[in-house]
Amino acid sequence: MTSPTSAFLKTLTERGFIHQCTDLAALDERLSAGPIAAYVGFDATADSLHTGHLLPIMTLRWLQRSGHKPVVLVGGGTTQIGDPSFRDTSRPLLDDDQIARNIAGLKQVFSRYLTFGDGPTDAVMVNNADWLDPLRYLPFLRDFGTHFTINRMLSFDSVRQRLEREQPLTLLEFNYMVLQAFDFLELSRQHGCVLQMGGSDQWGNIVNGIELARRIDQRQLFGLTTPLLTTSAGTKMGKTAGGAVWLNVERLSPYGFWQFWRNTEDDDVARFLRLFTELPLDEVQRLGRLRGTEINEAKRILATEVTRLAHGDEAAREAEETAHRTFVEGDSTAGLPSIELPSAELEAGVPVANLLHLAGLASSRSEGRRLIKGGGARLNGTSVTDEAAIATSADLRDGTLILAAGRKRHVAVRVA
Repeated sequence: MTSPTSAFLKTLTERGFIHQCTDLAALDERLSAGPIAAYVGFDATADSLHTGHLLPIMTLRWLQRSGHKPVVLVGGGTTQIGDPSFRDTSRPLLDDDQIARNIAGLKQVFSRYLTFGDGPTDAVMVNNADWLDPLRYLPFLRDFGTHFTINRMLSFDSVRQRLEREQPLTLLEFNYMVLQAFDFLELSRQHGCVLQMGGSDQWGNIVNGIELARRIDQRQLFGLTTPLLTTSAGTKMGKTAGGAVWLNVERLSPYGFWQFWRNTEDDDVARFLRLFTELPLDEVQRLGRLRGTEINEAKRILATEVTRLAHGDEAAREAEETAHRTFVEGDSTAGLPSIELPSAELEAGVPVANLLHLAGLASSRSEGRRLIKGGGARLNGTSVTDEAAIATSADLRDGTLILAAGRKRHVAVRVA
């Protein structure tokens, strides 16, 4: 099709958000005709989202900025099953209390990216447990199961790849795509949703919902996916040696979040500025042309802008100032994220690999040892080369140890 005319699709196209769309021309026409409601679903498998969720979150933000209504669906019901898409193993089953705690954590994230309220374009948050929990199994199968064939369900990549790798797929998980399709039908009925968005791994689930609504309600619905995002080095976006890069402050400090974006590879800076900030595209192009040491200015702006959206203006400013004091003015502890360790424990000696894990610089003690083995760990500015190295109170400098993973990720360990 020619260039989209609707503000929303024009923005997504120019910034590189669109991977697939069921009918881009028809969706563009529908968006141009007036405000629509669109949704993205997020299962409550953890008490925070991470940077791997930022693309669909930003599509909801741009949707609202373009005059449309975002609907955030939290999967209080589907989390009880767990999405099997492109996974080799089943997700751990969570109880109701844990799911409720996780949903509360997710609400913190969305409140920073979207404006919620009762207005025509204000965002709303809904929970699919409201309509999935009361379902009676046999009537549900009778009314909706006839619209799904096993042949069709087996053809989707998310299922086919699991079976080709000879990994078990439980009957419980197999129901997931039916329930997600039912979600789209219910949201079209209850909230007038005509568009579902999500990552490219959700394509099959989205198409199922569109087909179900067409068969049962004769509704025309649309689906749009964002690309699977990898860095220029080929790694999955948002994954580090320390694990996922979380969006909630309880999981990762604003300074640690800022540092993650400041460490972006040169070849990714322009793309990430388009996707994860709201800077005008002409400014993105200017920053993207910077080379050599000048590109550090673009990285600083990227880190500050993304942190501002995730944590607010003040947190972004403080993170930037802390980095300046640490790396420009040479104050090694000012404003660094920190942990406390009992003095008796440090006097007895603590493996550095354990400290790396406790400080959030490694996802586990074994990951800490691998970090040391790879030459990426430092204690008080000195490289740690022995995987069995022990830190003691003799290593304290003014009552503090400074741990580092790589050149930019630092944590202060203070004695309690």
